Amino acid sequence: MAGAVESRLAELGLTLPAVVPPLASYQPAVQSGVYVYTSGQLPMVDGKLAVTGKVGAEVTPDEAKELAKTCALNALAAVKSVAGDLDRIKRVVKVVGFVASASDFTGQPAVINGASELLGAVLGDKGVHARSAVGVAVLPLDAPVEVEVQVELVEG
Repeated sequence: MAGAVESRLAELGLTLPAVVPPLASYQPAVQSGVYVYTSGQLPMVDGKLAVTGKVGAEVTPDEAKELAKTCALNALAAVKSVAGDLDRIKRVVKVVGFVASASDFTGQPAVINGASELLGAVLGDKGVHARSAVGVAVLPLDAPVEVEVQVELVEG
């Protein structure tokens, strides 16, 4: 039986994906005390990137914002893999977003809004968080965006 968070995802027309397997020597998420830290999540769907390239060149800001949403969905799957139930999320503490950017692109915050808005839509007030949005030269697999999330869990 799906919990409240997964029911809310379904209301939004979204399904929690399988956890994206690591591309190297790391875990998708780890728990330390009441916190879960995800590794950087790429916008993988069914094991592949639908879009590659730099935002502001090959990828539009609107496309990248949707990709950031996919990253956040993958991050929720990673959180569930260690927390067991997304209803244990007390709050999202921090989101860090990386945007592979063309040299003149400065709209990183608007791109990472895709992740922030998804977390808010799914978790309500629990999804409000601190955040960084950073422009970088290149990301793994030539992904346009990467997002990592830190959440606090309800104890027990």
